[in-house]
Amino acid sequence: MLFIMGFAGLITAICALWPNPMTDAIARQMGHVSWNGLTQHDTIFPLFLFIAGVSFPFSLAKQRAGGICERRILFKVIRRGMTLIVLGMIYNGLFRFDFASLRVASVLGRIGLAWMFASLLYMYCKVRTRAVFAAVVLIGYSLLMYLVVAPDAPDGTDPLSVAGNIAGWVDRQWLPGTFACGSFDPEGLLSTLPAIVSALFGMFTGEFLLRKRSSLSGKRIALCMALAAVAITVIGIIWNCWIPINKKLWSSSFTCVVTGYSLGLFALFYYLIDVRGWKRWTFFFRVIGLNSITIYLAQRIVGFGGIANFFFGGAASHCPEAIARVISNAGYVAICWLFLYFLYRKSTFLKV
Repeated sequence: MLFIMGFAGLITAICALWPNPMTDAIARQMGHVSWNGLTQHDTIFPLFLFIAGVSFPFSLAKQRAGGICERRILFKVIRRGMTLIVLGMIYNGLFRFDFASLRVASVLGRIGLAWMFASLLYMYCKVRTRAVFAAVVLIGYSLLMYLVVAPDAPDGTDPLSVAGNIAGWVDRQWLPGTFACGSFDPEGLLSTLPAIVSALFGMFTGEFLLRKRSSLSGKRIALCMALAAVAITVIGIIWNCWIPINKKLWSSSFTCVVTGYSLGLFALFYYLIDVRGWKRWTFFFRVIGLNSITIYLAQRIVGFGGIANFFFGGAASHCPEAIARVISNAGYVAICWLFLYFLYRKSTFLKV
């Protein structure tokens, strides 16, 4: 979650202090790939969606144990999904009231839709049905992307290209507003289907924890998750031979690889925090995680850059350019975190 508040810029600035092949490679991980491929920065969005999925089985079990009726739970799930869609549109400039240029699709909207539909599947379908759904969606989406070219693309166009992919054509036909990539939107309609599977994988993980934590040791649970992470990552790498890993298309190979990455990280931190009990170091990150959507939205509204420049700009102006960039980026991250810490101390959390 640290990367949603400018940490990538800080890492890039630090790498620029010692230019060499290793730091150049690290710096490249702090940005998105243009089309096929994967960087660390490409994993942030699906990791957030995966974690949102992990938490839902616990939330649902708590609500049901508290006597909340199914209709009320259903209403809350749908309300949360719709709220995230609206917040995403606000992030994209809804209050400018320039609807002709408004981008309707958004990161928050993708999270809202994917999480909502995955939650409904979790609530009303058995685990086998959900597993079949996930497999059918990933295989079917791959076949669709591999075999079907956008009807408005020139003859001979690669179906997995920017111009030729069917997901872009679906957006051009039915998604209102403007798109992030001209004639194509990475958070469009069709690619939401495999994103639902990403959220479902998180819910499979949460369900596994919920059912097995009383019968298996913490070490065994962490090991099972780690092995599953390796297996699904290998599946994604093999799938990449036919369907490239592509975040903008949310390809099936991308879904598997980033799920494996997310599950592997989750297994590691579950072992360190829940099994070994190493919790003190997590406070810094808990402050961010408890208000992650808040800081994501706030950066669009609040001038954190100006505030950081007010406090750190003077020191930066007396330093060489490379060091000044480090100070400026570190100041930005610090101001964002202190803002969240203030909210934490006041027990103020944005609950969607």
